[in-house]
Amino acid sequence: MTTSEVHIGLPLLRELLLFCAIAGILIPLVRRFQFSQVLAFLIVGAAIGPYGFGSISAPGTWLDVLTIRDVEGTREIAEFGVVFLLFTLGLELSVNALWSMRRWVFGLGNVQILITSLLIGGVAWQFGNSAATSAVLGLALALSSTAIVMQLLAERRELGSQVGRASFAILLMQDLMVVPLLVLVDKVSGDAQSLGFALLLAALKAVLAIALIVLLGKRVAQPLFQRVAAAHQADAFMALTLLVTLGTAAATWAAGLSLALGAFLAGLLLAETAYRHQVHLTIEPFKGLFIGLFFLAVGMGIDLRVLLDQPVWIPLSVLGLFGIKAVVAALAMRGFGLGWATAIEGGLLLGQGGEFAFIVIGIALVKGLLAPDVGQFMLLVVGFSMLAAPLVARLGVLLGQRVAPAPAVGAADAIPLLAGHVLIAGYGRVGQLLGDIFDREGIPYLAIDRDAPRVAHLHAAGKPVFFGDAEHPDLLPGGLADNALAVIITLDAPDAAIGIARALSARLPGLPVLARARDEAHAMALREAGVERVVPETLEAALQLSGHALEAIGFTTEAAQHCVQMEREARMVELGSPTTRMRPGPVDLGRPT
Repeated sequence: MTTSEVHIGLPLLRELLLFCAIAGILIPLVRRFQFSQVLAFLIVGAAIGPYGFGSISAPGTWLDVLTIRDVEGTREIAEFGVVFLLFTLGLELSVNALWSMRRWVFGLGNVQILITSLLIGGVAWQFGNSAATSAVLGLALALSSTAIVMQLLAERRELGSQVGRASFAILLMQDLMVVPLLVLVDKVSGDAQSLGFALLLAALKAVLAIALIVLLGKRVAQPLFQRVAAAHQADAFMALTLLVTLGTAAATWAAGLSLALGAFLAGLLLAETAYRHQVHLTIEPFKGLFIGLFFLAVGMGIDLRVLLDQPVWIPLSVLGLFGIKAVVAALAMRGFGLGWATAIEGGLLLGQGGEFAFIVIGIALVKGLLAPDVGQFMLLVVGFSMLAAPLVARLGVLLGQRVAPAPAVGAADAIPLLAGHVLIAGYGRVGQLLGDIFDREGIPYLAIDRDAPRVAHLHAAGKPVFFGDAEHPDLLPGGLADNALAVIITLDAPDAAIGIARALSARLPGLPVLARARDEAHAMALREAGVERVVPETLEAALQLSGHALEAIGFTTEAAQHCVQMEREARMVELGSPTTRMRPGPVDLGRPT
């Protein structure tokens, strides 16, 4: 086999290897210096793209090795980042939560799209474009970047905040608008009758695709997850997760919808099951890597040299795009009852152009709706707006902080978030006993366990128990422990319990962590890992038995309990755990003579 044959069989291998190297170096750096991951990948993408190193490197040089020239091929792979991102967003919602947002999605989202597209289209018409071209540009530039906005919100942990909920509602409506927009661009040069028929056909295909996904999700996907989870095979669980994610995305794509919308629907279906947290844990690494690749691909399409050729019109156009979109979105949010602080932050967050603008403008160029110079100019404006998005979003936060705090959203419109709860890692006999006590006292809690039949039975009975690998050191991403009052580790696996304790101590210092230990050696290891209170099973069993033994040989109950408590305190002091001492006072030991 020749070298050329190997290259044909492994497309984009060099690009993927280069990306893995960049991600392995860049991600730890941006986290260490608290820099925006989105902006970092966009800048590096612009550097290694054909307009960066590619414009100054000669073939075969070391600089050429660091250059990615196949931007389109890389971008096609990078689209999976948006797919995985929307899938995880669906996992964090539920059908009830989404239904409670209908006013925001169809009300706020439609207002933003309609007014923004009219204003931008009007500006385009004033610059001499035809009515059809102006309409296409207005609708295309009214859409924002789902990937950038949601990633920025995730970095700031604001997905469940007011600005996060409002922004997501607008973005979801924008994704729903992609289908009619693509049909409009494709058929705008034809007659009104063919355009109307195409839109109707697209709507019917969309309804059928969504209905099929819902049916297969409930009848096929959920039972499959239960079977695979019961087998405790991580590789099979990962394969099934990828199959559901990519399969539903492919189904909606075949129906003329976006890949991202299909992935979102798949996540929404699994959000109602007991397996959503484990699915989230499985898909998270794929989402992180492909989202990074997506931003890298966007950066590769940005030619910074154009600023030298058009130092006035490019910056002015980017500022104009941000100005129109930010003002419209902010006023719309304010009109729907949000405070000025949230409205300003949300408006600037949504001010950039979106990834779908590249597709729409590209089709318009092929159809002859846009002149080549106008199309290229608008693509550059969208690219530079995406490059500036993290900085503008940061400006929105700073401006929002100078404004009075926003009023709370009505309960009917809010997405319920779990907070002020106790997290139980492991729901065996000890965990279930804790759950019964919390139920009786009205204390909210959430439990995770990897015994699929047990989880399925308890979840169906209404218990807040979810399937998940509680032995994973990250203790399941998605905020399970972030807003908890305390975490109780009841696992019977010593190494796993210690791993969770160390992860929680590093990620959430100050969070009360309690744990069950097998013996005193295990208890000491847990204390060193950051657990605040440890209860060794063998110690408690021995103490209880000794108390009963003392009573059996003639000690009074009070004297026996006093002896047991003194020994308990002495042992706990040795382990370094806080103790609750008995009240001082004379005690009749009642020893028999």
